[in-house]
This record gives sequence, C-alpha cells and structure tokens, in this order.
Amino acid sequence: MRVLVTGAGGHLGQAVLARLRDDGVDVRATSRRSRTASDVQWVVVDLATGDGLAEAVAGVDAVLHLASSPRGKTHQVDVLGTRRLVVAAAAAGVQHLVYISIVGVDRVPIPYYRHKLGAEQVIAAGPVPWSVLRATQFHQFLDDMLATSARLGPVIGDRAVLAQPVDPGEVAARLAARLVAGPLGGIEEYGGPQVLRFDEAARAWREARGGRRPLLPVRIPGRLGRELRAGGLVTEALPRGVRTWADHLADTYGGTGQR
Repeated sequence: MRVLVTGAGGHLGQAVLARLRDDGVDVRATSRRSRTASDVQWVVVDLATGDGLAEAVAGVDAVLHLASSPRGKTHQVDVLGTRRLVVAAAAAGVQHLVYISIVGVDRVPIPYYRHKLGAEQVIAAGPVPWSVLRATQFHQFLDDMLATSARLGPVIGDRAVLAQPVDPGEVAARLAARLVAGPLGGIEEYGGPQVLRFDEAARAWREARGGRRPLLPVRIPGRLGRELRAGGLVTEALPRGVRTWADHLADTYGGTGQR
C-alpha cells in the first residue's frame, strides 16, 4: 500500500510517519516547504492554492489527511483545500481518505472547529471512500495552554472545564489501524484514558514543574463555557488511549507523584 500523508511535518504527522514506517507502509508525505529524508518521499503541496496536489496523489492507494491551518487561512486550507484534495484524489483513483478531526467540532462553538466540521462534510459528500477520526486534545496542547495561561503569574482558567488529553503516538496508531481496516463511511472518536477537570490538570502540571502559582478561576461565559463544562471536548468512545496526563508530565518534567 502506498499512502499519502498531508501535513506530515507537524507533531502528529511525525508520529504518523514513524508508525507507518514501522508497519512497512510505502509513504509519501506533503509539506509546504521542500524537505528530504531517506525513508520518506517528500513532495511540496499547497492546499490553499492546490499547487502540487495532482502530482502528490498520483499512484497512491490511500490518503491520511492531517494538514490544517488553525492560525491563518483556515477556510482556504481546511475547507477549500480539503475540497481540492478530494477532487484530486477521486481523479487519481484513491480508495480511502482518512481525516483527522477533533472531538467536539459539532458541539463546541469555536471558529476553528466550524472549519474542521466543514472539512468533514466535504469529505462525507465526496466520491472517495472515507473515514473520520475525531481525537481529543493532545497532552502537549494542554501543556502549552497551561503555560500560556500562567504567563502573568497565576494559572488562569475555568476550573470546571473537562478535558481528556491523549497521546499523539496512540492517535497515530489508531489512524494506522483505521487505514488497514478500510473505509468506515462514518465518524469514529478516540480519547485519552482519563477525563480531568481543568483545576485537576493544572494542579498536577504545577506540581510536576515544581511551581507554586495559584489557580485563578475565570468562568468562561455563554454557550462556549456551558459546552466545555458539560464535556463537549470529551468522549465515552472505546477503546481509549492508555498514556495518562501524569505519564506525560513525568516524561516532560520528571514526575508528579499522581500517576
């Protein structure tokens, strides 16, 4: 099987490439900039314009679509770029398109999520057999968010928001398994092993870093806050990942005592 991986240069992309290489898959990877590697064929693709797409999908059996642009040109890349990819993949005879999305895109009113949901709808309406995997937030995303919230001193956040952090390596393994299983024609959800309140996650993070910064509770208003506190970002789907938030903290900062 030859698989094209879009957005392969990102954090999840690197985990996916490692997993597919271990599985003996023939991989072609896309990036917006030229890259070289001995074990992966890199091609330059710009989803915002479609440049390089036809060449990228030529001769591949399946596509793992990871590319996204949360901080700029989101509609052009995530929605219109996905439409371009679907059209090119159909013309090339691709037999399976697997898309990585986020748990809660259909419930939580975040603008970026609206674009991710739009990309899902483009794929579902297209002619290429498809699967969507919605994953919960990665450990590193929660880690970075806590670091950002603590820049002014205390850790700022809505303590009742629920999160279910997951390891990107485990998401990569799930994507590889979905690739082998064939088109689902539907949506699968995948989350980490634990559902945590924001204050629980923040306390463990602070202890792992040896910090003493207090938590300054700030209640997120409106529908966004209600959805986040009600579990809009978590899932009851099985199976789940096994690597916990405490595992991530121990590996990153040297231990938390709450494993």
